[in-house]
Amino acid sequence: MAERLAVDGDELGRFMKSLKESSTSLKGVRKALADATIVGLGTDELDSACEAFQEDWKYGSEEIGKQTEDLADIIGKSKDSYLEVDKALEAALRESREAIKGGGEK
Repeated sequence: MAERLAVDGDELGRFMKSLKESSTSLKGVRKALADATIVGLGTDELDSACEAFQEDWKYGSEEIGKQTEDLADIIGKSKDSYLEVDKALEAALRESREAIKGGGEK
């Protein structure tokens, strides 16, 4: 099964960057929505519905933003872990190869 595992560190890095940019974009949307005036859009019912939507959107987008940032952090840690394991495996294989070559020459 391990022979099928392939990890593209650069792609993980791009994915992590994209997630962070998405979170930043959501913050901008929340700020723009918070700055929007709700009163006077129409009837009292419409104003009330718009205010409720704004509150719900603020909460929902904050949660999505937090989860997006958390996922970006997890992806970054995974990328670092894969790189660390890859380097350790490379070093172990090099040492093993050198030990075999060294043992055969004696």
